[in-house]
Amino acid sequence: MSKVIKIGTRDSELAMWQATTVQAALEKLGHKSELVPVKSTGDLNLDEPLYEMGITGIFTKTLDVAMIKDEIDIAVHSMKDVPTMLPKGIIEGAVMKRANFSDILVHKGLDFLDAEGTIATGSLRRKAQWLNKYPTHNVVDLRGNVNTRMQKLKDNNWNGAIFAAAGLERIDIKPDNFIDLDWMIPAPAQGAMLIVVKKKDEFCQKAVSALNHRETEIAVHIEREFLKKLEGGCTAPIGAIATVQDDIVHFKGSLLSIDGSKKFEIEREVPVDATQGFGEACAQEILNNGGKELMLEFKKIMKK
Repeated sequence: MSKVIKIGTRDSELAMWQATTVQAALEKLGHKSELVPVKSTGDLNLDEPLYEMGITGIFTKTLDVAMIKDEIDIAVHSMKDVPTMLPKGIIEGAVMKRANFSDILVHKGLDFLDAEGTIATGSLRRKAQWLNKYPTHNVVDLRGNVNTRMQKLKDNNWNGAIFAAAGLERIDIKPDNFIDLDWMIPAPAQGAMLIVVKKKDEFCQKAVSALNHRETEIAVHIEREFLKKLEGGCTAPIGAIATVQDDIVHFKGSLLSIDGSKKFEIEREVPVDATQGFGEACAQEILNNGGKELMLEFKKIMKK
C-alpha cells in the first residue's frame, strides 16, 4: 500500500492554491496525499513590517518545525520566501515551473506618477526601486496575504500598491487597473514554487523529483546564489532575475539603499552549462564596486 503524503502549507488562499496544485500533480503520478494547513508567524503578525521582525524564513519556519516533528512529509512554499539556507534535515525536493515573475502596480489612476503620490508595499526591494524611479513619492507599509492587501488598497486613499503578478493571477483576482513594472527587478525566485522534503525520506524525494522543472531550477539557483553572497536574507533591497534562452542564461541583479538613492546593477550572460558560481560572481562584482559599503550600512541600520 502506498504512503499517503502529508502536504504542509500556509492556510492563505494563495498558499492553498499552490499546495492543491502540487497535490493534483502528485495524484496524477499515482500518489495519495492530504493537505495539512498551518498558520505561520508572518501571517499572524500583520502590524509589524517584515524587516523589523528581524528573522528570515518568517513564512516557512512553522512548516519547517512541523516537518522536523514528522507532522508533515513535504511542504510547498513560494520560493522567494524561503531562506537561502534550509534547516538541517530539510532539502529541496523540486522546483516547479515558474509562473509570471513580474511585479505589477494596481492603481486608482496614473495621474500621480508625474507628481506626488503614495504607494503601498511591504517589500524593501519594491520600496527602494520605486523610490529610485519616483523619489518624490511616499511609500507606506502593506502587510497580509494578497486578498488582505487588495482590500487594504481599496480601504485607504493610497494611489496604488505593488504586487507579484503571479500571486494575483493564480487565484484570479488580478484587476483591470494595473500596469506591468517591467523596469523593476523581481525578488530572487519570484514566481517559482518550491517543494521541500526531509533528507531521510527517500520515498517523498523520489515522488516529488518528477515535478522538478530543470530550466526554472537553474534560473532560481543563480538568483538565490546571488542573494546569499550579498547576505541579504529576505529583507535587504536585492533583486535578481535569470532567464534561459537558446542555452544562454541572461541575468540581471540589483542592490539598492533603502531610500532608493543608491543603486548598483549588473547584467551578464553565461552558457547554461557554465553556471556554477555564476550568481556568486555577479554578487561579488557588485560588492567590489561599492555594494560592500552599502551592505555594511544596511546592517548597521537593521541592528538599530
